[in-house]
Amino acid sequence: MFLKIAAIITPVVLIILVGWLYGRKTHPDMSGINKATIDVIAPLLVTSAFISRDFELLEHWNLLLCGVAIVVGSGILAWPIAKISGMDPKTFMPPMMFNNCGNMGLPLAVFAFGSVGLAPAVALFAISNLLHFTLGVKLVNPKASVSGVFANPMVIATILGVFLSSTKHLYTLPEPLYQSIKLLGDATIPLMLFSLGVRMKDANLRHWREGFLGAVICPITGIMIALLISPLIEMTDLQRGLLFVFASLPPAVLNFLVADRNKQDPELVASIVLLGNLSAMFFVPIGLYLGLRQT
Repeated sequence: MFLKIAAIITPVVLIILVGWLYGRKTHPDMSGINKATIDVIAPLLVTSAFISRDFELLEHWNLLLCGVAIVVGSGILAWPIAKISGMDPKTFMPPMMFNNCGNMGLPLAVFAFGSVGLAPAVALFAISNLLHFTLGVKLVNPKASVSGVFANPMVIATILGVFLSSTKHLYTLPEPLYQSIKLLGDATIPLMLFSLGVRMKDANLRHWREGFLGAVICPITGIMIALLISPLIEMTDLQRGLLFVFASLPPAVLNFLVADRNKQDPELVASIVLLGNLSAMFFVPIGLYLGLRQT
C-alpha cells in the first residue's frame, strides 16, 4: 500500500517541484496562461468529462451530494475555530471549505483510480467551483453580487456539460469535435500542477501560525465528515475512494484570488494555502489510504 501511495503522490509532487524551480529561476508571468486555463482549458475539461461515454451524471448524484456535505460541513466546523482563534470567519471559513480539487485532486484521481476516476472527480471539481463562486463569494463579501456568476466560463461549462450529459441518449457530439474538446481539456491537469508550483514561490509565511492551523483543520474536518457520512450513503467502491481523496485535499489557490479581489486579508489566506499545500504531503496519503482501502 505504501509503495502504491508513493507512486501516486510522486508525479504530482515532481510536477509542482518543476514549476517551483522554474518560477524561482525565471520569475515568469503566468497571468496569461492562468487566465487561459481558467477561461478555456479547464472549462473544456469539465465539458468533455460530463459527455464522456463512461460517465453517467445520475449515477454519481450520491458522490456529488457527499461532496457538497463536506464543503458545507467543513465551513460549519471551521466557524467556532475561527472565533476561538481570533480570526475573522470570513477569512478562515472559505479556505476550509473549498479545497484543491482541481490542481491536485484531478491528477490524484487519475493516478489512483485510472481514467475511470477522472469524470466523477471533474464533476466534484465543477460542483465545488459552482459553490465557490456563489456561496464562497457571499461568505467573503456578503454585499457582493453573484448575479454575474452565470457568465463565468466554469459555470457555463458545468451547465453545458450537465445538459449534454443528460441528452447523450438523444444526441452525441461529432467525434472530431469531441476529441478536440477532450485533447485541449486534458492539458488542464499538468498546467494546473505546474502553475501551482510557480505560485508557491511567491507566498510568504508572515501568518505562519494561522496558516498552520488552517493547513491542519481543512483536511481533518473533510476526512471526519467523509468518515461520518460514507457508511450512510450507498456508493460504489470507486465513489468512496474518490470521496476520501476529495476530503483530504488542502485549501485551493482560488481562495487567495477571491480574498484578494475582495480585500479580505489576502496575505493570511496565502499563508493558509501555502502551508496547506505543503501539509498535503502528510494528509493526502491518509486520504489515499482510506480511499484505496475501499477499492
